[in-house]
Amino acid sequence: MARAASGMWNNFPRMAKSELLPHLVPAAPQQDTYRPLSALLAQALVAFTVEFDNEFELRMRHADYPGARISLVVWSNLVRFIPADGISVRSLAAQALAEPPALKHQLGCLERWGFVLLHPESSIGEFTRATPRLPFHPGWGSTRRIGADWLASLTPKGQKAKEIWPPLFLLTEQRWHKRFGTDEITRLRDALQAILDELPMQLPQGFVDLRERKAQFPAQEAPTSDYLPLPVLLAQLLMAFALEFEPQSAAPLALCANSLRVLSDQPIPEREIAALTGSSPETAGIGWQLKRYVAVAPDATTGRGKVVRLTERGLLAQREYRRLTDAIEAGWEDKFGSALRQSLLSLFDREGRGSHPLLMSEGLVPPAGTVRAGDASPALGRRDIGSAAQKRARDLVAQTRSFIANPAAALPHYPLWDMNRGFGP
Repeated sequence: MARAASGMWNNFPRMAKSELLPHLVPAAPQQDTYRPLSALLAQALVAFTVEFDNEFELRMRHADYPGARISLVVWSNLVRFIPADGISVRSLAAQALAEPPALKHQLGCLERWGFVLLHPESSIGEFTRATPRLPFHPGWGSTRRIGADWLASLTPKGQKAKEIWPPLFLLTEQRWHKRFGTDEITRLRDALQAILDELPMQLPQGFVDLRERKAQFPAQEAPTSDYLPLPVLLAQLLMAFALEFEPQSAAPLALCANSLRVLSDQPIPEREIAALTGSSPETAGIGWQLKRYVAVAPDATTGRGKVVRLTERGLLAQREYRRLTDAIEAGWEDKFGSALRQSLLSLFDREGRGSHPLLMSEGLVPPAGTVRAGDASPALGRRDIGSAAQKRARDLVAQTRSFIANPAAALPHYPLWDMNRGFGP
């Protein structure tokens, strides 16, 4: 591993139901033994999130809200800040450490899915919290025309979600204590906290993709004495790693750790990228950011779809990813030692019990009654189960089976939250 001192703390840079038929199960991801610290943090965070989200979905179903597949990041970065009498979009963004465009996007989705009400402040007295939703306003369910002075409040469905979410952090972490051992999880928490205590900035409690963020995070006045949930520690440290990586790399960590990592100069079918990276088909698509690093062509072998390979720029970005992650991790080890890496690796090395080869696999097994277990549920904001919901359910089941079979190889190396999955993995 290359050795280089980390500059983060001295001069932090500015950011410029049923089993699937065999043909529905993706091929097992290729084993990638290279896992930098950022990948280990990401995989642990996604594993915790999947287990947490499954329990939330199940409890919402029992409360007569089937299909409520909203991920924990929505609680951590948004819903927990909405009081009973509502909050302005401006104040919500400030408390959530969120930039308004990203926050309005999430609010528009939550409005469309029936979790929040959005309305001009002047009309707050005309409605009660029991109102299912306001009449459609211009831009309803999207970001359009949501003003900074508009108020966000919770619907009955959103209130129920707010009741269910908080206890699940302790419940899931207790499961991890039982699964891996209290000593092991305590060591992990201590290693995470030791680094976070030195961060010079405040970070959101839920992981956010930093590619679109333009503003700096506010300075950290003093280390918090609050007992933060394990996924918060994982998310914040992964964001800290990304914040150090991004200014030094031409390609963002989100691309380097997933798509660019699994591609090469040899063409592979585009449809395989999702399975190879552990991401959803939507987030693994060939978007404008990835097009700079790949060449795309029709699949001459099958005559269907497209194939993708890395260009010279892509191969360079792939090499830089390994160099930079090694250098950042080395700087952290110089300052804090290697306890964090060893604790994270131990989560994936512990042998399981019964039918599961690894302990990490146990938490990824979905309970009956959830979409990941094959249960049919309507898409977010819908009452019926349409073809899109059926397709996404098959994708979720296939992804889950891959996670369970080999967590270290199948879990993504960087979280890519999918709006169609309630901003979950």
